[in-house]
Amino acid sequence: MSESIVLLGDGLTAGGRWGDWFPGYEVQNLGVSGDTTDEAIARLDTIIEMEPDAVVLLIGANDLGWRRSDEYVVRNIETILVTLRRRLPHVRILVQSVLPREREFATTIRSINRHLRQFAPTQHALYLDLWPALAQPDGELSSEFSDDRLHLTDEGYAAWVAELEPALEALFLQAPTTTSVPIQHA
Repeated sequence: MSESIVLLGDGLTAGGRWGDWFPGYEVQNLGVSGDTTDEAIARLDTIIEMEPDAVVLLIGANDLGWRRSDEYVVRNIETILVTLRRRLPHVRILVQSVLPREREFATTIRSINRHLRQFAPTQHALYLDLWPALAQPDGELSSEFSDDRLHLTDEGYAAWVAELEPALEALFLQAPTTTSVPIQHA
């Protein structure tokens, strides 16, 4: 039996043909177009009931469209990770960076991603930085991968899959974990 993966995210995730791209896994695409981090939190019980071997998360781009702060997005993604770790102690978690979009959001997205990169290990989650593969030097989603600086073209998905494939392999090389690392507050 192959490992089961739940992909949790927004329309970027929903638009992927993950089962075709990752035939060696039992893939459930729970991406929902338009979802924000709030809606992803609301759907966690569904994922928990599924008891997957791994959860792959990409969420946050739509929060920016609602002008939510980097702190708001980070706190919600941290809530997702902590909840998954607590309720599914053996699950493998891969949190992906928020993808670049229009240039005006670059500073906020960089801040979110910096926080996620630092927080992920506290929940024994792997962090995948998609920014180098998809962003232009100015922080905008590369026109090579998007027609509207938000949604991905087939080329954009191919670039994403090229980064995700080795990350999934690394994820499944890790033993499942049972506890989170406590955060020390100063």
